[in-house]
Amino acid sequence: MLTLRSSPSSPFVRKVRIAASVLGLEPEIALEPADTMNASDPVRRQNPLGKIPALVLEDGTVLFDSRVILDYLDYRAGGGRIVPSDAGARFAALRLQALADGLMDASVLLVYEGRFRPAERHEPKWLDHQSGKIARALAALEATPPALSTTPDVGQIALACALGYRDFRFEGTWRREHPRLVAWLDRFAARVPAFAATAPPA
Repeated sequence: MLTLRSSPSSPFVRKVRIAASVLGLEPEIALEPADTMNASDPVRRQNPLGKIPALVLEDGTVLFDSRVILDYLDYRAGGGRIVPSDAGARFAALRLQALADGLMDASVLLVYEGRFRPAERHEPKWLDHQSGKIARALAALEATPPALSTTPDVGQIALACALGYRDFRFEGTWRREHPRLVAWLDRFAARVPAFAATAPPA
């Protein structure tokens, strides 16, 4: 049995959970909550960065971050399923995953800024820098929404989680100016039941 150190609100954990479901590996993974702010939580020994997701294998090996874990799950499921074997498709999926992960990273940093710093200590230049990343990523994706394959690849899974996180933490404000992405996410959700099943708690 694999153990996933996790939090239901993490979009990166959601990536892993959706991938596991798509690959039929969900029964092999036990979810174990992690408190990354608690110095005594074992996650800091399992991943020296103290970040989630972290996947503990049967032999005690710990894999992180979400990109490595998704690659491992694809390998465990036989390979070539969510990480395409064809070179062109593979690098397109990995590129999309990198863009979606960057969108999530910038969004999470904005959440942390609001959570851990009082408003009078916010740095407008830094906030604008993160917001610019988000705006450019959404604009690029809106201009050319990715295809949606029968079995979603790592890039498509990551993008769905990034948009879901924008809904969760930013009240879906991205939707007004990105109708093609809204339609894309609706199609993804209809095709992948795990997207709704892994939604963070309200």
